[in-house]
Amino acid sequence: MTNSSKITFVTGNKNKLREVNEILGARLTNQALDLDELQGSIDEVSMHKAKTAAEIIGGPVLVEDTALEFEALGGMPGPYIKWFMEKIGCQGLYDMLYKFENKNARAVCTFAYCAGPGQPVQLFQGTNEGTIVEPRGEGIFGWNPIFQPNGFTQTYAEMDGAVKNSISHRSRALAKLAAFLDDLDSSPSPQ
Repeated sequence: MTNSSKITFVTGNKNKLREVNEILGARLTNQALDLDELQGSIDEVSMHKAKTAAEIIGGPVLVEDTALEFEALGGMPGPYIKWFMEKIGCQGLYDMLYKFENKNARAVCTFAYCAGPGQPVQLFQGTNEGTIVEPRGEGIFGWNPIFQPNGFTQTYAEMDGAVKNSISHRSRALAKLAAFLDDLDSSPSPQ
């Protein structure tokens, strides 16, 4: 058994779990936990979630936090995108920028790994620059219908899954995480 096979990915989002498994391969176990989200920066939110999950699980965990930063709004909604989506949806997010010429945005994905209770947290972050557009494509996964990555004419929601998974903020963070897990797998298991 490899070291990383014992890591619990804490998420209740089946779409996120599917996407992570498509990119990483089935290397993680999964458990849904309702974790409190600290108010703060992307890094602070991610670290708090990982530490809390490690205490509850009692072992190695991986959590993920996604942010969508609107340049015109000084980075908001940022790590609070989940709550904005729940309250106003994709159309409401797009409408927030109606008075702004600047529709630039940055998608940020942060994976936080914690080896267990009381252990330090390691962060793996990926970003993708793009533009906020009128919702297009199937809205089955968060704010994908309004984010059009730079260099593409389609939103995340309109893209083929394999294309999106090869260029997304999540895939960039997962590439860093995969390298870490490979190193973890190749290191001797603790006795």
